[in-house]
Amino acid sequence: MTLVGFYIVQTCDPHQKLLVAARIADKAFQRGHRIFINATDETQANAISELLWSFRPASFLPHGLHGQKHSETIAIGWGQEPENHNDLLINLQLAIPSFFSRFARVAEVVTQETDSLAALRKSWIFYKERGYQLEKHDL
Repeated sequence: MTLVGFYIVQTCDPHQKLLVAARIADKAFQRGHRIFINATDETQANAISELLWSFRPASFLPHGLHGQKHSETIAIGWGQEPENHNDLLINLQLAIPSFFSRFARVAEVVTQETDSLAALRKSWIFYKERGYQLEKHDL
């Protein structure tokens, strides 16, 4: 069954949300996982893609936008079906994507924005009522 981790960012800054997603992706990549980052829209997908190019000067995270070259290990989409990914889903959207249960792990990244916190509460209840194992990480 899918393990769901909530990563609670202690700020409203949307860039911090992307930095947390990049840290999660980096750690998972170093452990050999395949990752699908579910951005809110194409603009955010491009922003996270740019961040992954420069996230760590000493490392490189091979990635691509959904369906593009180099998206085999880390793919970045904005609501599309993840195709061949089923290991780790990093969800940046406020809604739970319909395809979440195909993944071994889900990382929900949440900021202190009012909408983000409300979505967190709804998501926590959704996953809990369905018996998913939940983890909370205060950052």
